[in-house]
Amino acid sequence: MHQLDFNKEIFISRMHGANIKIISAQQARICNIYKNTKLKLLKTNAAIWFNKMYKMKQLKLSYIQFKTRDKTPQDRKTTSNAVRF
Repeated sequence: MHQLDFNKEIFISRMHGANIKIISAQQARICNIYKNTKLKLLKTNAAIWFNKMYKMKQLKLSYIQFKTRDKTPQDRKTTSNAVRF
């Protein structure tokens, strides 16, 4: 089985006075997964905080819009839950 040695392919070069790390594609993939997951978590936390503040101040969220026919019990339940939140 092939074992990855991440430290083998890393080196630092100088470009325009700044250090740039050159990494392998496998390391870049791991870094991108980490950055994307962290960004997704931060966006989710911001959305939760925003909705919590609006709910606490009892303001109506203007970006929530839905249409129902109000004919079936599921439609009435959706409408009542939306009014509650």
